[in-house]
Amino acid sequence: MSTKNEHHHTVPLSVLLKRELMSEKIENPDIVHGQAGQSKKGEDFTLLKSDCQRMVGDGVYTYSVYGLFDGHNGSAAAIYSKENLLNNILSAIPPDLNRDEWLAALPRAMVAGFVKTDKDFAEKGQKSGTTVTFVIIEGWVVTVASVGDSRCVLESSEGGIYYLSADHRLETNEEERVRITSSGGEVGRLNTGGGAEVGPLRCWPGGLCLSRSIGDMDIGEFVVPVPYVKQVKLSTGGGRLVICSDGVWDALAAEVALDCCRGMSAESSAPQIVKEAIQAKGLRDDTTCIVVDILPQEKPPAPAPPPKKPVKGMLKAMFRKKSSESSSIDKEYLEPDVVVELYEEGSAMLSERLETKYPLCNMFKLFICAVCQVEIKPGEGISVHEGADNPRKVRPWDGPFLCFSCQEKKEAMEGKRASDRNSSGSDE
Repeated sequence: MSTKNEHHHTVPLSVLLKRELMSEKIENPDIVHGQAGQSKKGEDFTLLKSDCQRMVGDGVYTYSVYGLFDGHNGSAAAIYSKENLLNNILSAIPPDLNRDEWLAALPRAMVAGFVKTDKDFAEKGQKSGTTVTFVIIEGWVVTVASVGDSRCVLESSEGGIYYLSADHRLETNEEERVRITSSGGEVGRLNTGGGAEVGPLRCWPGGLCLSRSIGDMDIGEFVVPVPYVKQVKLSTGGGRLVICSDGVWDALAAEVALDCCRGMSAESSAPQIVKEAIQAKGLRDDTTCIVVDILPQEKPPAPAPPPKKPVKGMLKAMFRKKSSESSSIDKEYLEPDVVVELYEEGSAMLSERLETKYPLCNMFKLFICAVCQVEIKPGEGISVHEGADNPRKVRPWDGPFLCFSCQEKKEAMEGKRASDRNSSGSDE
């Protein structure tokens, strides 16, 4: 994951979409998928929705949705999230946006949808939680939001491997360990007595080894539902997405998972990856895989093996950069890149995640809470920037705004008030 202060070159979304529309040879891709899984605990669930339609004044747009939910300490949160997360995300996007406005609003809507789903689940008084990797594909644009340790990997048609999600295990994510301890939480291993510590690093209170999830109501506010989000645009050669729970990634590296199903259809690839994972480590956890192929319409479902190339890391620098010598946007972006990053952000701070450089009216509904979508009466809304350490100059009508309940949720996640949750153990 790249740091927030790292600068890189990105291509404006409007430029990409305009370039796509100007070429009559570029069609929307064919999207085909396959899924497979072996159950150990019965806590993995998938959501697969193809050809969803969104109608606006200038036409009908289609998009596809793929979600993987890996529950822990029960499956209630995974089931609830599967049933409600998509609606919560879509509710956070104003109606009648054109294509580029809708895609630009999507990363922030995913943040709002994840937090709302967590809040709704808390009201039910349940205790279990779930990791989530959620993917929305519109045209050649792929948007991924993730909390926990299920992951999404992209292999482009040119052979590059890109990581579109973050791993929120405390054992491997130093940035998340710092966030939790800075907010007043504790990170450490399970103490068995006599000074002996065992197992992975965990967040206390509660003892969860993940720093982010949806629905964990018994572990304090330091484990948050704010997702890491990445949005990329593929070249018209397409690519393959592999979305798996930790049962796969604990056994297989990304390149191994992709290599084991090289040249196979998406429908055949998913069970092959699950088979390879179980052969490598045994069935020690629910092991679930979704494979999605994003293909040019004239291309067959089973792509030919791409040439071997070095695996690219998780930094923003893994995306090919263009020369900055050209002063003309049309000239600079004349040829499409292999994979172009449109958006990436992993901060747990809602004030950063709901901030926007786009016109406010295109991103948030007026007089509506930016997270839970309840109506806010004039004078009752609280700016998402309220209480920030270094607040920007905010005018009374600036937003986005939060209702009182979501403002309390925001403050709790940032360690600014005592948690209302009770401490209890977790065997995750």
